[in-house]
Amino acid sequence: MRIAAIDLGSNSLHMVLADTDQTGGFRVIGREKEMVRLGSRSLARGRLSAAAMRRAIDVLRKYRKVAESEGADKVLAVATSAVREARNGEEFLDAIGRELDIWPRAISGEEEARLIYLAALHSIHLEGRRALVIDIGGGSVELALGRGDAVEMSVSEKIGVLRLSEEIVKSDPLTTRNDTRLVKHLDAALKPHVERIKAAGFDVVVGTSGTILALGALALERGGEVPDTLHHAIVPASEIHTLRRWMAGSDVKARLKMNGLDEARADIIVPGAVLLDTLLQRVGAPEIVLCEWALREGILIDYIQRNPRAVARAEAYPDVRHRSVVSLAERCGYDEKHARKVAQLALDLFDATVRQHRLGASHRSLLEYSALLHGIGHHISYRGHHKHAHYLVKNGDLRGFAPMEIEVLAHVARYHRRQPRKKHVSFAALPRAERRAVLVLSAHLRLADSLDRSHRQVVKGLTVKTRGGALIVQAHVSGDTSLEMWGMPRQAELLSRALGKRVKVEIASASAVASFPRPSPALRARAGK
Repeated sequence: MRIAAIDLGSNSLHMVLADTDQTGGFRVIGREKEMVRLGSRSLARGRLSAAAMRRAIDVLRKYRKVAESEGADKVLAVATSAVREARNGEEFLDAIGRELDIWPRAISGEEEARLIYLAALHSIHLEGRRALVIDIGGGSVELALGRGDAVEMSVSEKIGVLRLSEEIVKSDPLTTRNDTRLVKHLDAALKPHVERIKAAGFDVVVGTSGTILALGALALERGGEVPDTLHHAIVPASEIHTLRRWMAGSDVKARLKMNGLDEARADIIVPGAVLLDTLLQRVGAPEIVLCEWALREGILIDYIQRNPRAVARAEAYPDVRHRSVVSLAERCGYDEKHARKVAQLALDLFDATVRQHRLGASHRSLLEYSALLHGIGHHISYRGHHKHAHYLVKNGDLRGFAPMEIEVLAHVARYHRRQPRKKHVSFAALPRAERRAVLVLSAHLRLADSLDRSHRQVVKGLTVKTRGGALIVQAHVSGDTSLEMWGMPRQAELLSRALGKRVKVEIASASAVASFPRPSPALRARAGK
């Protein structure tokens, strides 16, 4: 299953594309990042600016195109500090949904910390050690403490780098007075959490996301070390302190000359350095392990853990269309054994009559999918379930199908019961070629459905022969077929009309004849039709 996970952060928008597997793991196939500064000036004012929202939507539009081009089955998106605090945050998320059909959810700071911890746990070799995970964002800082799957603490404080830059930092370079003011502000916010962390103890500190990774890379380079990857790199707290002291005395022009520092981050990196150094000092951490996985990977892991069946389905059905059909069928509580038997019989019948109907492989696939979905209308009610199936197919968020293919699917599912009629407005609106396809496919589906009327799969297969100008469908059976054969001439009538050739159904067993006996009341009740 291919998933796109998007993090709408206060500073940057991130997307990761990954292929999942049944083991609970995933393989990243692509990453995207844009610094949008969604929280710029909004964190203090409590409203997202129109310009920031437009920048974010433009980036998300690009992300959606990338996800679609890469065949993503699902797009997950969460919004953090800037959006959850903004008075117009919900309005912004609704606008994204209406415009892009991506529906992000705003998560709490505690949930954000938990997901970040989850990412660190699954990407850093912790060997059962108690880990303190730190994430410094634009609007907030998340702290999570835990051992293995047990998260003992997950908290969030409103001291992100964008917020500190706008509300606390008033000079560049940072004056001694401003530095002292900033540290006092941080201590006030962090003190209760620091005390709890020190009381519980920890074995390792892990740092994630852009600010910490940037500081870690700069500290390592200043120390003469340039690792191939930042993931799992260890940075001494003393190196972070040295970097903090240098940055506090530098202005933005000097910082822009530093190798490896993104110029979009140069104006907000100083409060980040003070924050990270202060936090490491207060908890008494000798070093920090860098982690390139963060919230977006946590979103993926959480989804995989919560939806093992969906992931398993993706493994079982690599084709996005088949997977989407099965997903809709399962959501509607379909009778899987019956649906699969009807699909098998319908395809056998389709293959045996190809010289008569002259439809191709694409229509064969639509017949299979219609067969799998034909009974989902029972999810709403038995009465008119064929019409409900039509509605559910059209509105079931099926992926990988062209709009006209959805129309054909929906109509074939509808006409597994009753016959297509031009007085039906939606059927009459179809182009002529599609009307014929619906007639032919629904005729095959209707007969196949009748051959499993009891839902007991007594018809094991079928063959089609020509005799006296008629098509003879021979059903190979095991068990009582009285319900299946009840009214069979009427059920075969639509196929006769669609193929322009008389169709008869016979039992291939020597002990039964196609006399179409009326089934017992008990059998008719069990069929529910």
